[in-house]
Amino acid sequence: MATTQGKVVSMLGRIRQSWGRVLDAWRTESGGDQDGRTHNLFEAAAAYVSACAEDDQERIDEAAGWVSPEALSFGVNELACRAVIALARARDESPGTVARDLLGLPAA
Repeated sequence: MATTQGKVVSMLGRIRQSWGRVLDAWRTESGGDQDGRTHNLFEAAAAYVSACAEDDQERIDEAAGWVSPEALSFGVNELACRAVIALARARDESPGTVARDLLGLPAA
């Protein structure tokens, strides 16, 4: 019984460490901007995508430094999904149709 409990505690410790690494990837790398403010991955994604849309390299670089590359990628993906869903609802079309249209692809 003690051996089983030890294995469970060890396994839970490894899970806790893994989640810690995931959370660390989502935290800011630099610790914040010039005002000392930290940004979450969604703020970084919103700033990054809007800067890309406006072709503002300085803002792109700034937003990219707020979080890890993995966290930024996750945030950009989440933003893209939400944007496609919102646009699909507004157009009364499927998300697949909207996504293909936004990318200039022929209808499936």
